[in-house]
Amino acid sequence: MNDPSRRIVVGITGASGVIYGIEMLRILKDSGYEIHLVLTEAARTNIRIETDIPLSQIEACATAVYQDDALAAPIASGSYLTRGMVVIPCTIKSLSAIAHSYTASLLVRAADVTLKERRPLVLVVRETPLHQGHLELMLKAASLGAVILPPIPAFYHRPETIQAKCWTAFRFLTTSLSAGTERPRPLQASAFPRAFWRPMSAFHTHRSMESFSIWPLDTHSHSSSHGHPV
Repeated sequence: MNDPSRRIVVGITGASGVIYGIEMLRILKDSGYEIHLVLTEAARTNIRIETDIPLSQIEACATAVYQDDALAAPIASGSYLTRGMVVIPCTIKSLSAIAHSYTASLLVRAADVTLKERRPLVLVVRETPLHQGHLELMLKAASLGAVILPPIPAFYHRPETIQAKCWTAFRFLTTSLSAGTERPRPLQASAFPRAFWRPMSAFHTHRSMESFSIWPLDTHSHSSSHGHPV
């Protein structure tokens, strides 16, 4: 594949909640995207702590995998075109480095390149509670152009699994990655277990989650003629 509009950089750091990054990789792979993955050492450690998923299986979701010290990697250059980058989950340490352009690692350099080239950068900051310093870092990163997207779950679709609680963030995340660009290849509905599209009967409505687009780029066409996400 050599289509920059389908090329996404994914960074996974050592914050708790690596399942967000793992599920994002799986969904992007199932949807046909070219994935460039950067795993920090802390992320590798946390994957072993929080999951039973072999690291090799996670890396197999990506088109290319880089060590965090590989500063000569293609994604360290602005001339290497991508749709954008997401750091999921993002530690406060990584947030701080990105906000201050401290590009001593590939993950931070790739994020810095994304910002300077005016491409979408989404930081899924996983930390709570937040003190003033954390909030100021988020404000600084946002002022540079980053989207701050804490992985706050929604419950209107009655999630029954940990993975299902992650999916709300993915919908907002993919919208952020598509901002200011042409309509991208949509994420495949088949990548989401059926529980995600559960009807919202508790809210006394006949509208189901099937009526929502995974890539909601406009307010006029949120579904196909068959009622499935477009």
